[in-house]
Amino acid sequence: MGKRAREAEPEPADSFERLIRELEKLPGIGRRSAERMAYHLLAAPTPEAMALAVAIRDVKKNLHPCVECGDLTEKERCAICADPRREAGTICVVEWPREVRAIEKSGEYRGRYHVLMGRLSPLAGVEPDDLRIGSLVERVRSGGVQEVVLATSPTVEGDATAAYLRGRLKDETPGVAVTRLARGLPAGSDLSFAQAGTIGEALKGRKEVK
Repeated sequence: MGKRAREAEPEPADSFERLIRELEKLPGIGRRSAERMAYHLLAAPTPEAMALAVAIRDVKKNLHPCVECGDLTEKERCAICADPRREAGTICVVEWPREVRAIEKSGEYRGRYHVLMGRLSPLAGVEPDDLRIGSLVERVRSGGVQEVVLATSPTVEGDATAAYLRGRLKDETPGVAVTRLARGLPAGSDLSFAQAGTIGEALKGRKEVK
């Protein structure tokens, strides 16, 4: 639905219609799905429905980027960065926080992460300075890192981001191995939607980027 069409929509007649309108804004949710969700919430016990509202409020209020890796956390440092059992010498670079969770489900990775908060896309105006690339280079340059795993999604933009990072790291942090996930991941897919087993195989089969 275009912007003009939405601007022409009348105001919701009541709070129920307003709820449906807000649910429709969620990705992949159309009018019928939004109506089903709204009726479910209406029929649910008040504590159950309010628990959802409180969870949404708390996420917006309490979550913020980890000062070290950029993943979402309620504390200064996320649980992974604060865990002394994680391998500090390996940093896995992902585009979004959701991909940290996808990789963790594989159970094959014991290092730490760095979240870029996006990927390079010149057509969309996303340049290197718009991403958390500078802080990644500083983490690697500070010492103690032996390997950087580039886990950007196997898309055109993801490949371009990986190529840029490889060049930057090779130039500014020589001696640190730069690897990329093996191509067990379908080309053009989003990493966060890949199955845990597929990600696990890609991690085990990662190769150094030349």
